[in-house]
Amino acid sequence: MNRFQCVADLQRRYGVQRLCSILGVSRSSFYYWRRTAADRAARQVTDAQLAARIRAVHQESDGTCGAPRITAELQETSGEAVSHKRDAGILRAFEVEGVRLRRRL
Repeated sequence: MNRFQCVADLQRRYGVQRLCSILGVSRSSFYYWRRTAADRAARQVTDAQLAARIRAVHQESDGTCGAPRITAELQETSGEAVSHKRDAGILRAFEVEGVRLRRRL
């Protein structure tokens, strides 16, 4: 469980200031977390949609494409500007890997 979520769940009973001091988080961080909850939820939805497209491109290439080639393919087909770092993060989160031809030392 997230410390901020714990504060949110118990704030009516014990108060934000007391819970934040016990859990070792600042009140401003808690209020920032609460204020940006909608943005995080929207980001998760778009990441899930992007992950579906990434999986489709990965399957078309028989599992050989990595983040740079998937990014190039997505930019060609949909025209959407997606960075290779975001693609790599989503690949890691959903445990999808490209084929490595060289041994890693």
